[in-house]
Amino acid sequence: MSQAPYPPAGPGYAYGPGQPYQPANVPSSSAPPADMFSQYTGYENTRFGSSFVPPPPPYVPPPTAQIPEQHFQDSPEITNDQARDAMLQFVSEHCCYGKAPAQEMVIKDIVPSSAYHYSLTSFCESRTTEWKFEPYEGQPIDSPLNGPAPMPWNLPVQPPEMFADHETEIEVPHTANIKPCHDCKAVGCKQCYECHGQGSTRCTRCNGTGCVQEMDQNVQCTVCFGGGFKRCDVCNGDGRVKCPTCLGNAQLKTFIEMTVKWENNVSNHVVGQISHQIPDELVVGSQGTELFSQELPRVWPITDFFEPQVNIGSKKLVDEHSQKWPSKRILLQRHVLRAVPVSEVDYQWKETSSSFWVFGLDQKVYAPDYPQQWCCGCSIL
Repeated sequence: MSQAPYPPAGPGYAYGPGQPYQPANVPSSSAPPADMFSQYTGYENTRFGSSFVPPPPPYVPPPTAQIPEQHFQDSPEITNDQARDAMLQFVSEHCCYGKAPAQEMVIKDIVPSSAYHYSLTSFCESRTTEWKFEPYEGQPIDSPLNGPAPMPWNLPVQPPEMFADHETEIEVPHTANIKPCHDCKAVGCKQCYECHGQGSTRCTRCNGTGCVQEMDQNVQCTVCFGGGFKRCDVCNGDGRVKCPTCLGNAQLKTFIEMTVKWENNVSNHVVGQISHQIPDELVVGSQGTELFSQELPRVWPITDFFEPQVNIGSKKLVDEHSQKWPSKRILLQRHVLRAVPVSEVDYQWKETSSSFWVFGLDQKVYAPDYPQQWCCGCSIL
């Protein structure tokens, strides 16, 4: 891969005992022309900058009776005390909420229900290729003489862990070559960018005049000794610097680098009689009871759950995932169905009649109409 430029080093380039000078205006390494790279079957679209490699045809799972028997337990009912405790905890987590409604409210009714959270995760792999180059310093070269380059998706690369995001870069076998450096024309050095090959630069102390003013007198500059110019600190007076592209080696190693990326793509579907009263993201993030879970190279939609909207949502997401990422390959899928208890609590406080919802096994509260959302001394902006 391309390297950051090194400052000059060695005879004719060194400046400072063991600590080379490196000014801020060091030129960057330049990219070689595209025709400097060889072409390989399967990598015709490779260029500088990542280019996606289309995956092979998708895997089609064989027919199977993949839905196991499902058992559902009714949502646990909560008591008045539990509903009040949940509301008090909710209020304590909001610094400006008044406690009076939670403490004084009269609970009129509690209606238990369930929300069903279906999630589908597709663990996908994508591959991109890119031309790379680096200074050739005698390192091993895996050239086309060792055989044809493997097709992009035939290159064996395993994820370190399933359902875990990860990225790795590898050199594609048999794509490396040694090429003369295009930047320095295979010389190994270039004209000094500081002095433009002159070997000297204008003295910054006297600004090239050779004299400085001291005690109202013009005296000879002690840096350039009156000459107005001093030896260039970058090239040490040689007028040349090491090529920042090949680092003085005059040759480059070119090759194709493949980046393999594994990532999870997750979709959620929430249904239920009361769940539409609560934002879906709250249900998704709450604790629930797992009713069904399965991992397969390709999952089949749930079809026989007693809540029809779960079956419809499952089929919709499975169909979407099957064609949503044409540049990625699905390695493994996992779908999970959970039941999240939801209780609607109707209450009265003074002249206010309202409702809140207690949801999840951890009994979180959703109360958008809480009657005292600011405490004494606060005001709504």
